[in-house]
Amino acid sequence: MSDGAGQALRTTPDARAGSWAPVAVPGRAAVQTLVPRNTRRCHGRLPPIADHGLVGDLQTAALIAADGTVDWWCTPRFDSPSVFASLLDSDRGGHCRLTADVEEEVTVRQLYLADTAILVTRYMAPDGVGEVVDFMEPDPSTTASASHRLVRVARVVRGSLPFELICRPRFDYGRAEHFLDRLDDGSFVFHGPDTDLHLQASAPVELHPDGSDVTARFTLHAGEQVAIVLTSESGDDDARSGRPGGPAPDIEAITAAFHACRAFWLTWLRSCRYRGRWHETVVRSAITLKLLTYAPTGAPIAAATMGLPEQIGGERNWDYRYTWIRDASLSVRALIDLGFTDEADAFRRWLRERLDAGASASGEPLQIMYRVDGEPHLREEVLDHLEGYRRSAPVRAGNEAADQIQLDIYGEAAYAIAQAEDIGGIRGWKVFADLLDWLAEHWDRADEGIWETRGGRQDFTYSRLMTWVAFDRGVRLATTHSRPADLARWGAARDTVFQQITDRGWSEKRRAFVQHYDTDVLDASLLLMPRVGFLAPDDPDWLTTLDAMDEELVSDSLVYRYDPAASPTG
Repeated sequence: MSDGAGQALRTTPDARAGSWAPVAVPGRAAVQTLVPRNTRRCHGRLPPIADHGLVGDLQTAALIAADGTVDWWCTPRFDSPSVFASLLDSDRGGHCRLTADVEEEVTVRQLYLADTAILVTRYMAPDGVGEVVDFMEPDPSTTASASHRLVRVARVVRGSLPFELICRPRFDYGRAEHFLDRLDDGSFVFHGPDTDLHLQASAPVELHPDGSDVTARFTLHAGEQVAIVLTSESGDDDARSGRPGGPAPDIEAITAAFHACRAFWLTWLRSCRYRGRWHETVVRSAITLKLLTYAPTGAPIAAATMGLPEQIGGERNWDYRYTWIRDASLSVRALIDLGFTDEADAFRRWLRERLDAGASASGEPLQIMYRVDGEPHLREEVLDHLEGYRRSAPVRAGNEAADQIQLDIYGEAAYAIAQAEDIGGIRGWKVFADLLDWLAEHWDRADEGIWETRGGRQDFTYSRLMTWVAFDRGVRLATTHSRPADLARWGAARDTVFQQITDRGWSEKRRAFVQHYDTDVLDASLLLMPRVGFLAPDDPDWLTTLDAMDEELVSDSLVYRYDPAASPTG
């Protein structure tokens, strides 16, 4: 959820609520919804995907709906099997719900604490106003952790409110059984095959077993708060302690963790040099990019989720919890523009390691996507026991598109790297130069294209455009920094690509550049043509291309990638 869609928050001392309390700063409307009787979902009815907030610790992330339900959490990594996946199946996926349990209709607002990844879900009922505050403590270290903690704090600021807690984990995408181990009235451990989930509650909450799940009901009055802590611990049986969360959560310790989390995000944002009118929106976007970057390797993922449909009821339900060279390069370039150079350095190291590793699973120097640790094999499977988001099946885990050939990734990687000028010293330059030497021999091939269509390879114009970018940026860097390079070869390849695009990527019928050489279909990816310097923004051929796209691909200010009905590649 965008910070621009929610009220800004600040913290302030509050004698009734302990040492901290979120306070709304007027001026921007929050995301608001009326939740029906008991704030419980109708059976099988999932909320809109957009009605979720994102919290994370830079190694994993959770999605939390406006009704207080953790609908998605994979641990110990973004691409690990899920513990909660009710976003894909409300019955079999598993969830953890902490919500106001009232009979009347209640107004719910979900928003972020300003300039942080701390999520606040506010419940306003006739008898009281309460909140659930969710956060994970960021771990920016380069060491992968087997333990991760999701903190949920319920509090009441006016009147009184009853709350309900339901914790129903379903390990391995809902395929694995688990057993429940009771440690005391405020602490249970769910033992899964590779992960233990420790549930703890501070006094006066009493947890009760419900089969292999846990529930609780409690009432809070103004100024009272309790902490619910979920701690995952992964690894083999010997590596897991059986008590991953330690003693019952202490409110003072939780408050300190809250302040540390807030301080981390405020400190990180000090590097941001954007000062324009869209500051809040840009900052929220930057935080989201940071949340989706795996700190141990510096690899950004495309999304925290898998199996969600492009269209309700459709079959294009892919797994996006991986690092696409293209998406990561564009994300890192955006962070560089904002001043976050550490993220660019980390990604550059990760990218160089992929090139040093030699041929990928696709047989190319780079493949289009990897796991966050650089593993190139992403076996795709269908989870046919899950019904999918609003019955959009099949649900897919893994992504067999990893072995596709998409030549544009070399241009995106060069484009992102070139923003930092120094691409990793002499060793980094050698790897980069070797890549361009290889590309000079192999650029003129059909490929699957940016949209990963599964209808066969074509001579995609965007792929050619980005190979032009690779050669162009290579020539510029070599010239600027006096690096050894086969400039004649790179320059000749750049000019040949340019001529081919202008000759074969142009449709006289459409008066526009088109998706590939054997079609008249328009493609929004070509909107980058002037951005990367291929032609000027006022070039007549570009202006007619832009007019054609505006007429065919733009709807209510949003832009379709292309028209699938018009494209034989699907």
